[in-house]
Amino acid sequence: MTYELIADGETVELGDRKYLLSPQDLAGLDVLPDLVKSGVSCLKIEGRLKSPEYVANVTKVYREALDRLKVEIPPSPPYEGGDKKAPSFKHIEKTNNPEFTASNHKKHKAPLLKGGWGDREKYNLEMAFSRGIYTGWFEGINNQELVHARFGKKRGVYLGEVKSIRNEKVTIKSVAPIKPGDGVVFDCGHPEAKEEGGRIYGVENQGKDVVLSFGKGNLNWGRIHVGDKLWKTSDPELDKQLRQSFAGDNPKFQRPIDVEVHGEVGENLVAIARDEIGHVVQVESEILLVEAHNKPLTTQILQEQFGRLGNTPFYLKELTNSINGELMLPVSELNKMRRQIVVKLEELRSQPKRWVINENASFKDLLISDSPNIPNSPNLIVLVRNLNQLEAALKTGINTIYCEFEDPKKYKQAVEKVKGQRLKVKGEFLYPQIIVAPPRITKPSENWILQQVINSNADGYLIRNYDHLKFFAEERCIGDFSLNVANALTADYFKNKFNLERLTASYDLNIQQLQDLLKTSPPDWYEVTIHQHMPMFHMEHCVFCAFLSDGTDFRNCGRPCEEYDVKIKDRVGTEHVLQADAGCRNTVFNGTAQTGAEYVHKLLDLGLQNFRIEFVNESPKEVEQTIYRYQQLIDGEIKGYQLWRELNLQSQLGVTRGTVVS
Repeated sequence: MTYELIADGETVELGDRKYLLSPQDLAGLDVLPDLVKSGVSCLKIEGRLKSPEYVANVTKVYREALDRLKVEIPPSPPYEGGDKKAPSFKHIEKTNNPEFTASNHKKHKAPLLKGGWGDREKYNLEMAFSRGIYTGWFEGINNQELVHARFGKKRGVYLGEVKSIRNEKVTIKSVAPIKPGDGVVFDCGHPEAKEEGGRIYGVENQGKDVVLSFGKGNLNWGRIHVGDKLWKTSDPELDKQLRQSFAGDNPKFQRPIDVEVHGEVGENLVAIARDEIGHVVQVESEILLVEAHNKPLTTQILQEQFGRLGNTPFYLKELTNSINGELMLPVSELNKMRRQIVVKLEELRSQPKRWVINENASFKDLLISDSPNIPNSPNLIVLVRNLNQLEAALKTGINTIYCEFEDPKKYKQAVEKVKGQRLKVKGEFLYPQIIVAPPRITKPSENWILQQVINSNADGYLIRNYDHLKFFAEERCIGDFSLNVANALTADYFKNKFNLERLTASYDLNIQQLQDLLKTSPPDWYEVTIHQHMPMFHMEHCVFCAFLSDGTDFRNCGRPCEEYDVKIKDRVGTEHVLQADAGCRNTVFNGTAQTGAEYVHKLLDLGLQNFRIEFVNESPKEVEQTIYRYQQLIDGEIKGYQLWRELNLQSQLGVTRGTVVS
């Protein structure tokens, strides 16, 4: 989708770069030798909502590329020191397609990829689905390359630029092969609008140029211009080849089976078949074995007859002949036994695994422990994202404050502000507690960030991932929403295995699911966020670096995230807040706040005691007002619908009920 970038209230001029959050498609073909060399044993290909042709195309490219890598396997376990050679790789010429030869690499301006792969592989990947292909972060962070931001949908293979238009024909200087039947689209620099495109009817070569003709009336020629870029979006010939690789009645992939054959004269022939996952079937002939006068059942004959599995999901891997003596059975009977083996194996493979259910077990038997509910008064927790909001929260008498700052070095100052406070609430003196949050993602080289967090000497830490569970294991810890606690078993695992004080329920749960969670495990395990700007995107891609600097990463971007207050405006005019963390990861917060105010009293009735409200970029005054009204709600002085209606009137953008009601 397209967005506008707003920095300090002013729209940033980005030209045709409007798709701020649309990365190029990951293609790891260039780094495949390095991945194999590193010891990676499994490669994953993703194709969400893609066609069967996409799956066949991309899988074929990587399968063939792996097969063409000649690898010397290093010693196992890994060697230490010495002069032993590291794994070496040899790349073999990879194309028999006359359209893609070494001589026309230069002509098509498509150099060999780094791994030694040719134009055919690149062409196939781009035709499968391409918003541009890129190695992502494999070769280091480059925010300028990851998101070109010029389009957000499939483009395919770039053919060239329109040089002239005459008599409903287009002339281009082609940089890639093109033929009649291919589908193309004309790119005039406005991908968000309807674009002209269609099938090519004719291709004429005129020196270095190619003249393309189309079906009469298929294009609106008034919307096509000299200078437009032409992309090939469809190759029917390639699609046909790909469909042939998986379509049809005959299976394209067969699984191995082993067959043992046993028999004695005057008895039935017995065949036992096993597949590769342990299914075993046994079949017997209906005709008794007799002594053979000629053509006895040799191993060769048995292999031939039981191996005729061409149109089945199986192939014969090994046959063991345990027949005693030279015996005979009609070939028709062997064929019947083979067919029975296939039917029985297919039936077994189609059945789900068998389970034995303990009818006396209850859900709570699955939990590690069943800690008792401890009656307590409701607690309103406030999360703030800067020091001004922190000071505003302290003025309201809030007892528990979370801090999530971009710069963890500021946590020391925040802790000092809170620990010097003494609050008088309902006649009692309280000392507010401050819990600070490390970034949601931590990489192996980023423990220095966690060290800055723990150096603040806060009262506790908000745990966002598994790395935090280990680093803060000796501290007071509270699990955040990113642990994705959506059921009692997950809650039990984190709460008791890692001794977390409590857990934040997943943001994906609606009110019915929250109620189920509180009924199936102790409510004092949880806190629920009832007011927030939902974090919509959390990404390694840094919008600040890519669009407010010429740098590639934090080392040369000039840190615009520390200089500008940035929002991105969507197509309906909502401005979403953009923030960076200490690791340069960006979070986009929904510009419209969400509230679960209407359901607070239901949750209180179920025993929930801890409720959280979160702020992003609200002013100190807004922070004070919002905390005050939610405190009234918790104390039963106002109703949830009153608060929702009031916030809706106060907020310029409005407040939605969010996922709680869905």
